[in-house]
Amino acid sequence: MSKILVSVAWPYANGPRHIGHVAGFGVPSDVFARYERMKGNEVLMVSGTDEHGTPILVEAEAEGIGAQEIADRYNKVIVKDLCELGLSYDLFTRTTTGNHEQVVQELFKQCLENGYIYKGTQKVAISPSTGRTLPDRYIEGTCPICGYDGARGDQCDNCGNGLDPDELINPRSKINGETPRFEETEHFFLDLPALAEANEAWLKTRKDWRTNVLNFSLGLFREVKPRAITRDIDWGIPVPVAGWIDNPNKKLYVWFDAVIGYLSASIEWARRQGDPDAWRKWWSDPESLGYYFMGKDNITFHSQIWPSELLAYNGEGSKGGEPGKFGELNLPEQVVASEFMTMEGKKFSSSRGIVIYVKDILARYPVDAVRYYISVAGPETSDADFTWAEFARHNNEELAAAWGNLVNRVANLINKNFGQIPVVNPAKLDERDKALLELSQAAFDTVGGLIERQRQKAALGEAMALVGDINKYISATEPWKIKDDPERLAAVLHTAAQAVADANHLLAPFLPHSAQKVWEALGGTGTFSPLPRIEEVEDLDKPGFTYPTITGDYQLGETVHPWKSEPIVEGAVVPKPTPIFAKIPPEAVEEELNRFQAELDERKAKAQARFEAEQAKLKAGQVHE
Repeated sequence: MSKILVSVAWPYANGPRHIGHVAGFGVPSDVFARYERMKGNEVLMVSGTDEHGTPILVEAEAEGIGAQEIADRYNKVIVKDLCELGLSYDLFTRTTTGNHEQVVQELFKQCLENGYIYKGTQKVAISPSTGRTLPDRYIEGTCPICGYDGARGDQCDNCGNGLDPDELINPRSKINGETPRFEETEHFFLDLPALAEANEAWLKTRKDWRTNVLNFSLGLFREVKPRAITRDIDWGIPVPVAGWIDNPNKKLYVWFDAVIGYLSASIEWARRQGDPDAWRKWWSDPESLGYYFMGKDNITFHSQIWPSELLAYNGEGSKGGEPGKFGELNLPEQVVASEFMTMEGKKFSSSRGIVIYVKDILARYPVDAVRYYISVAGPETSDADFTWAEFARHNNEELAAAWGNLVNRVANLINKNFGQIPVVNPAKLDERDKALLELSQAAFDTVGGLIERQRQKAALGEAMALVGDINKYISATEPWKIKDDPERLAAVLHTAAQAVADANHLLAPFLPHSAQKVWEALGGTGTFSPLPRIEEVEDLDKPGFTYPTITGDYQLGETVHPWKSEPIVEGAVVPKPTPIFAKIPPEAVEEELNRFQAELDERKAKAQARFEAEQAKLKAGQVHE
């Protein structure tokens, strides 16, 4: 049994998540985790809401409330959305816990002691109108490296290089369009150049990564500069250094602390299990494998920043050093990054109304229809476009017509003719029966191998190909015409039921909600496909601070519902079936497109009204410098 760490990107708690987000970090990570559990491996899947940084302060100021209140609000929204999507976190927590603060400060102190963090100065962007520090990602301009107009103050998405805001050509604030001023202030820096050789050497040992992810990651080392890991801000984790720890206006950079969340969430999980050292099985054992799931805009932080932090903590950079109290920590086995998803040909943008929030789509459509579309048409290795027409087509033609009808057809024939899984006489199995069972059994290696190589779209395609083969088998054997040979009818329906059960195993990581229904439709009892639950907990280190977590009981064991053909139980009662999937009517697509256009029009009208109001103020001389 292997130990598999599934580390899932931390959604930022400044708003609800949309389909583009969960297509990158959510569904792919859950498919992988569920598959590994079915193999009998011991999986720890962790994440939480990322709650520090200036964007939350900006949102809080706009609403006239505290930053913690904003974080609390969206933490609850995100937890509910991800739980309803069926994401099987062992622990989904948050970065404002006392536990997370302690773990982050421990890593900082050891990296500092090992010589990979040092004090220096850098220019920071200040808003002339408010006097406050502007977040890096709220500054845009022209990239000095590739010339792309639209680079952010921390990274250019066009060429992938990390940037500082003062390097941008013609920088401007995304908040109000003003040109920031830059002031020199004191900060702590992560010495990336001192860690670059070890980091790059580790990357060159990586195998089976998506080619675009590995090439992008290696490209980050063409030019490596130190990176500031503190900010002039009053919302974040205190810097654990004398003279800084009590400074209300100096905090650790949100990206330095957020990636440490994978470790802190693992430690919190272990503490809540009553075994404070249990996390070490996934972080200290070199045989344990860690997989990190995210969108491509987070590759830099997971293949350069986080590995550098780990190397610095372990003392494995050019300056040497010793690990801290956590001991030597494992580097990622694989960084699994997806490309971007657009919507009806347009880039997702909440501010412009180009968005489908998870809560909204789940309120109108079955969760597994959403998961299926993300899996079959998502941005695995290239950008993908969400369209309502394709969403409906995949659901109607593949889930409802192919898979759902097959399950109902087989269950109905068994219920009508036997009322239970029939006993098969091996002598009545012909070559067609044996060929189908050989196909369904062989599919486990094929589909599993593709999931292991992070080729989930191809894996789902192979599983659905088996569904097609079973449908062809039913059409060829015509069990409804077998009237005078009950043993032959039993052989055909037993074979069909076994193949359907195998297909359900293969589809379970993708479709956990309907997998349970299919299991029960063929006479299965008990939990086949475990789902997550929300638990309200009290902070382990801050009495009185409570928050919702996602957790669950997912480990089924090595002999229960394994990743292999599991013989169906002869004599199991098969009830009269009810439809598992429903078709999406054509008018629903039209309604969604009309809703989408109406939201766009409303946003444009509001934006125009704001512009006209600002123009009126300018004419009246009410705008001051």
